[in-house]
Amino acid sequence: MTKKRSRLCRLMCERSLTFRSPTPEISRGSAPVRGIAPTAHRAAKPLTGLRASVLILLAIAITMVFATLNSRADQLVNHNFDPVLEPQEQDYSKFLHANPNHARLPCLLCHRRESDAPRPTLPGNNGHAPCAGCHAQQFANSANSICTVCHTNTQSGALKGFPRLKSFNVKFDHAVHTRGRGASCATCHRPLRGGVALTIPAGLSAHTTCYRCHTARVMAKGRDISSCGTCHQLGRHGRTSTQAAAFRVGFSHAKHGSRQKLSCNSCHKVKPGAAQRRQVTSPVALNHHASAGAISCATCHDGKRAFGGDDFSVCTRCHTKNTWHF
Repeated sequence: MTKKRSRLCRLMCERSLTFRSPTPEISRGSAPVRGIAPTAHRAAKPLTGLRASVLILLAIAITMVFATLNSRADQLVNHNFDPVLEPQEQDYSKFLHANPNHARLPCLLCHRRESDAPRPTLPGNNGHAPCAGCHAQQFANSANSICTVCHTNTQSGALKGFPRLKSFNVKFDHAVHTRGRGASCATCHRPLRGGVALTIPAGLSAHTTCYRCHTARVMAKGRDISSCGTCHQLGRHGRTSTQAAAFRVGFSHAKHGSRQKLSCNSCHKVKPGAAQRRQVTSPVALNHHASAGAISCATCHDGKRAFGGDDFSVCTRCHTKNTWHF
């Protein structure tokens, strides 16, 4: 590319009077001038000073464009991002992934996954890299507030615990994982509160579950599915609740299982493409007032398979303590 630019500049400059040796014009029918070979066409007319200057400036501009493109290409290949020097008076005591200068960086630049350990490796272990690439001025002073992001004591080097998930949401598609991936509800969900509810993976323990398939540096359809961005995205984290209306009327998953010839699919349906908290349907926690056609308690407790007749003593099997009334 450098040779091409040099040749282009030379050719453009040769069009100028400044760099071109004067050659007398040979007219049609005239005798050849001694020392100069005749040509099949007339020699080019000398360019005016204005045109020559324009061509020189154009050559310089083209050279600068090629140099910029080559530099940008090297950055993309080697992941060398231009450092951004921020003002000293800025508040560095809090790290924000949503900061425009942080959001432009790939996850794997700071979070390198070398193993399947549930706790990710924090950046900065090697000379505060890669943070020091942009914050060299701040790290030069141990009293700077940027040190308090990771350290409880800058003198002893004591580190804080791994921060809680605040600026990242979790994206998960039930339809993708249950369709031909060999996963089932029991892969991620465990009995909770004596079998009444089921757990929802959260925190670092969720990595233990997800890393069974999303191992370090694993590829799927040409894409690295071990990167943080596979499951996490910028945004407020909204934890899915394990409290449901059905639990308040005495429902228990432990009492609705294989012994009753029931599975998760008996009551829950997966809706592909739905929002995070609407991907799995839940039955209506009503028996007496459930709408027709809806999956509810009345689907089974219909007076034939359960709770038939006028024996109201069986109401206490679902309605306990003082949480229900007529």
